[in-house]
Amino acid sequence: MVPLLFLLATTTTSNSTSNGNHTKEDVSSPSHHILPTVLVLSLLLLIIALLAWYFLRLKNQRKAVVTTVDKKIPNGILEEQEQQTVVLLPRSPSTSKTYFPIPVDQLEEEYRLRSADDGKLFREEYNSLPGGSAHGTYEEANKDDNKEKNRYPNILPCEFTFCYVVTPRAHKTMSPQGPLEAVLELYINILNQLNICPKEDTVADFWRMIWEQKVATVVMLTNLKERKEDKCYQYWPDQGCWTYGNVRVAVEDFTVLVDYTIRKFCIQYQASDAAKTPRLVTQLHFTSWPDFGVPFSPIGMLKFLKKVKAVNPPFSGPIVVHCSAGVGRTGTFIVIDATIEAMHAEQKVDVFGFVAKIREQRSQLIQTDMQYSFIYQALLEYYLYGDTELDVSSLEGHLHKLHNTFADGDRVGLEEEFKKLTNMRIMKENMRMGNLPANMKKNRVLLDAYLQIISYDFNRVILSMRRGQEFTDFINASFIDGYRQKDYFIATQGPLMHTVEDFWRMVWEWKCHSIVMLTELQEREQDKCCQYWPAEDSVTYGDYTVELKGDTLCDTFSLRDLVLTFVPEKQTRVIRHFHFHGWPEVGIPTEGKGMIDIIASVQRQQQQSGNHPIVVHCSAGAGRTGTFIALSNILERVKAEGLLDVFQTVKSLRMQRPHMVQTVEQYDFCYRVVQDFVDIFSDYANFK
Repeated sequence: MVPLLFLLATTTTSNSTSNGNHTKEDVSSPSHHILPTVLVLSLLLLIIALLAWYFLRLKNQRKAVVTTVDKKIPNGILEEQEQQTVVLLPRSPSTSKTYFPIPVDQLEEEYRLRSADDGKLFREEYNSLPGGSAHGTYEEANKDDNKEKNRYPNILPCEFTFCYVVTPRAHKTMSPQGPLEAVLELYINILNQLNICPKEDTVADFWRMIWEQKVATVVMLTNLKERKEDKCYQYWPDQGCWTYGNVRVAVEDFTVLVDYTIRKFCIQYQASDAAKTPRLVTQLHFTSWPDFGVPFSPIGMLKFLKKVKAVNPPFSGPIVVHCSAGVGRTGTFIVIDATIEAMHAEQKVDVFGFVAKIREQRSQLIQTDMQYSFIYQALLEYYLYGDTELDVSSLEGHLHKLHNTFADGDRVGLEEEFKKLTNMRIMKENMRMGNLPANMKKNRVLLDAYLQIISYDFNRVILSMRRGQEFTDFINASFIDGYRQKDYFIATQGPLMHTVEDFWRMVWEWKCHSIVMLTELQEREQDKCCQYWPAEDSVTYGDYTVELKGDTLCDTFSLRDLVLTFVPEKQTRVIRHFHFHGWPEVGIPTEGKGMIDIIASVQRQQQQSGNHPIVVHCSAGAGRTGTFIALSNILERVKAEGLLDVFQTVKSLRMQRPHMVQTVEQYDFCYRVVQDFVDIFSDYANFK
């Protein structure tokens, strides 16, 4: 509209002027003809001036306050003059309301109240927080030499909290008054343990800060790219070594887990006179935190936090924590850590007070009300369930306590521990697709309607939609996380006669090479699963042909080699079918060795065929299926870390599919199989 208004105004003025010079008759026209022309011109000039002032003011406001118009890009970050800024959400103009600390025994009820009405009270509490940094200034951060070192121009450290990276020469000239009086040659955007992740041109500063602050642990809470946008420059080498400024960084080791990756670096400062003694720096990179969201469950975050505290040496410098902007995920992580410490010391939770306090050091910490409520969720998770992780060396004593009754205040028994799992709410509102009339016939009908097991919408396995046919993308199957890899398992029910083609379609489309079957075709004269493979030769189901190539009986399971062919394209794939025979419908296997053997065989197959999803099923895809997946994850961790957490492993599975590990006997079986594993492979008993 602005160019058009100016064009119209200019055209009108030009025409008036040329008309004024066109003939003598116009010049000599009466004054009452000239007066309206002057008035119109004056009015147009006034309108132009007002519009120019308005749009100039609007432009300045858009530079100062980030909005969500015009230049919004997919991940919620805006671009202004080729520099990204962080979206600062609008908040209530009134910040006078104060929220007092909550006694820990009231935390569950307070969380329930705040969560009602789609988290209305959480939003009100979050919007009552002060913005922070009211008494700080940003002069150093806004200097021309430092502006390019800030990833986001609207997220800056205030003067009394940012960290200077000082050159050796500056150290020598440091005055008695302290570092702020010293000769400061470099600046980096960091607040104590808070840091905006490095840009390409600040990586050398970043590593100098790590060296000079004697940092031994770096916590990274963002991925390098999210929603196709760069969130952090990769400031470490993938392998070998690289030199950033004066700091040489060499990769020592790395471990990839389902929620985070651990990288170990050997760093060395190379001064002009001589190289300094090398140091070990551990980076813990949490990979399961979505941009502008929160993790699905706090379980992984609490496990990650414990690992951070475990690896950080007692006499090292501060822990460096960063996401992309250093306010949202970074602030959430630090508040969870600090408030858990306060819970132990004071038996109360003061999230509001703590966030208000640290916002005085860095403004806008905790970026959304969703992150704010996630803090409460993590604290409640910790309060209700505590730390259930065990070293394998203490497993025997723990089992002894679980199977005995003790006085109040001692560790709860096995039934009480399992009861906490059965109290978890089934999220029926997240079963919309499975409960559609067209899809209900694809679900196995159980005798007990309460135990109806349907995949959740958020992690269901989606098939390709058949052309012209609605609702053909559904199968009652759920993606389940493994120990090292997301969506490593597919938990599903035993196929019905009319869902066998869908079953093989799932195996083909998701590139599966391993199928684990934990039920017999019939048990106690009831059909538990349709036979979906040929007894001999081959059989065709729709577009898929299955051919039997081999059938071997091992101690407790059958091993079948099948060739799956997608007929329209004449493409084939070899599938290995593991059929466990030692698991009765009611009860558990008599011993754990058979389960250990089949899990080991499946893992060997995965290593040979690539780590595509493993299809696991019993009849309904919950009890025995959940126990197998739980044991696979638990034993993998025992081998890697010498640690186990049966309770949180099963709890995590139940959040991904209803009724996983269905009975207290199956839950106890998980513990007993680990004990059998430790007894058989005693070297693992002292794994650390």
